[in-house]
Amino acid sequence: MWGHANGKGAMENHATPLKPERMTYGEDPAKRVELGVTEKLRLDCGVSLGPFTMAYQTYGALNADKSNAILICHALTGDHYVADEIHPITGKRGWWDLMVGPGKPIDTDRFFVISSNVLGGCQGTTGPKDIDLATGKPYGLSFPVITIGDMVRAQKQLVDYLCIDKLFLVIGGSMGAMQVLEWAARYPDDVFAACPVAGAARHSAQNIAFHEVGRQAIMADPDWQAGDYLNHGTDPKRGLSVARMAAHITYLSEAALHRKFGRRLQDREGLTYGFDADFQVESYLRHQGSTFVDRFDANSYLYITRAMDYFDLAAEHGGNLSAAFDGAKTRFCVISFSSDWLFPTPESRAVVHALNAVAANVSFVEVESDKGHDAFLLDEPELFDVMTGFINGSAAIRGLT
Repeated sequence: MWGHANGKGAMENHATPLKPERMTYGEDPAKRVELGVTEKLRLDCGVSLGPFTMAYQTYGALNADKSNAILICHALTGDHYVADEIHPITGKRGWWDLMVGPGKPIDTDRFFVISSNVLGGCQGTTGPKDIDLATGKPYGLSFPVITIGDMVRAQKQLVDYLCIDKLFLVIGGSMGAMQVLEWAARYPDDVFAACPVAGAARHSAQNIAFHEVGRQAIMADPDWQAGDYLNHGTDPKRGLSVARMAAHITYLSEAALHRKFGRRLQDREGLTYGFDADFQVESYLRHQGSTFVDRFDANSYLYITRAMDYFDLAAEHGGNLSAAFDGAKTRFCVISFSSDWLFPTPESRAVVHALNAVAANVSFVEVESDKGHDAFLLDEPELFDVMTGFINGSAAIRGLT
């Protein structure tokens, strides 16, 4: 579905649509809509952006009173392909296929699921790799710096375009959890239930530090060309690969790394006394880096990591996190993982305490897992049970069968 919209009930523009790019694994099935046409999106940096394109996917059917809509917010390197269709670039199933689908915790036989690529992304939603209509060239670093708040306001325009007044549930992990908290704070009357998983109300100094290492790796690549690589016909793959490798370490626990790799050698009987990938863990990280550059844009990585760094929900409310949720009517389920050192459990507890301070309806679960931050993407039965219980309980209260 292609179209132009800015508000509720906006009609599609039936002018000749842009054609989706041809991908490695076939045509891109994503829906796209042009938003911010009659009223531009005002960004936190003070710039107005519009029109802009948003790519999204939907699963399941919207019920008659439009009360069964679930918005899934993706993490840093995720996108809008969450369920069982084949991703047009990677050839793999959606990133939350374990969680979303018929009979799964987010049951597409019962719910209408929406997932969009974030503003500043590189999978169909407007970002730095796209063409600036004012110049006819890719934005590059002239693209305005964005925030989590900007991403959520853009998503709100998409939800309005779909003529949905109130979302049954907003859910997401990692950066997706930041978006969930922003949704609940910014649009409390529009969110019945919220489930931030493995997230936090602000980015820690340690997380900012890891992101800066990744950004510097990208910017140190000669092919980055001061962010103008698309106009120079280059691609900073080496820098982006190193950035991905560094970040990926933070997604796993020490126990998970030891279980998967230990000190086992990679396809050899002994040490080479050189700098090739002697160890399996080295080979694994190199593979993660090399495959990542085929599906992600380097400048988008800079912009999205910066958006995460800037996120501080308490600072947006005079330093008082509980004030962000004052008067909240939303039902919350906050979930963390015991071995997550990127977004450790105390960060989730801080959110829970803030919600308790304003008498919000909140439940909290720390899932015992040794898989680290990425546990929310993996087969974790306790997570599935918690999610199923919260969704079913909320649906019963909402009157959804």
